[in-house]
Amino acid sequence: MQKRALVYLWTGLGAGKTTSALGAALRQLGHGHRVTIIQFMKGRKYVGEIKIAKKLGPKYKIHQFGRAEWVDVLHPSKKDKELAAKGLEFAYTTAKQKPNLLILDEINYAVALGLLSENDVLKFLDTVQSPTVVYMTGRFATLGLINRADFVTEVVTLKMPAKITPKKGVDY
Repeated sequence: MQKRALVYLWTGLGAGKTTSALGAALRQLGHGHRVTIIQFMKGRKYVGEIKIAKKLGPKYKIHQFGRAEWVDVLHPSKKDKELAAKGLEFAYTTAKQKPNLLILDEINYAVALGLLSENDVLKFLDTVQSPTVVYMTGRFATLGLINRADFVTEVVTLKMPAKITPKKGVDY
């Protein structure tokens, strides 16, 4: 009988959730392992994790299921919901390929905003088998996702400037 995949969940209002996931990806790649990243609510091609894909080679795969524009968190569009659903559908296909690390970037926030149902994501997690490890990121993780995860980390900002301009290579 196969064991289900370990699930790591990073949430909170602090910065660094995606950066942590990318660090885990780099560590996996360093050991020659396969990594697949599925980004929900993101469609910006100028970010470093997209731009590096060719240099890292075929063991690093990244797919975006979002528009280039920000999601209106008060009124998510039908298109945003459709893209999130396609991302989750793609996650099922990807999990069958058994990557060593499957990153579901911003999936917590997608559930919190109602782009995906918590129940659908929990059902998906139950299908992912070891040796794949699942890494979930995003603000406002729901109680169901938190309870299902094996490791949960809340990222809290203790200090930051009142006004800061995002920096290429650090923030995107």
